[in-house]
Amino acid sequence: MSGKRIVYEDKAKMRLIKTGVSRGSFNRTLAQAKYNTIKSIYTLILLGYLGILDTPHLDPYIEISNRIRDYMEAYRTFWQEGKQTKEHLRIMQMLQRELEDGLMRLSKPKSMSNK
Repeated sequence: MSGKRIVYEDKAKMRLIKTGVSRGSFNRTLAQAKYNTIKSIYTLILLGYLGILDTPHLDPYIEISNRIRDYMEAYRTFWQEGKQTKEHLRIMQMLQRELEDGLMRLSKPKSMSNK
């Protein structure tokens, strides 16, 4: 995706399940994921063109994406500083639970309805 060629051995390391997934199946799934990502990007471009991305109904989704970024930065800092105290761990677990709850709420069809 970044223009680099990946050798088969590296692709095999990307598989979550070491046995039971053929090379062809893995490659088809990977190709489908790339295709779906491209379709999603084009959908976002179209929604922006139509002015739909400016709606306040998307605010919760933008907020959760910002929270994910904040969580990842906190997680990175947590491990880089080498100060893994119980308090830091408790805060990280709390942030993770909040993110999981928020994502579960947003993944329900009712969250997209026009209220």
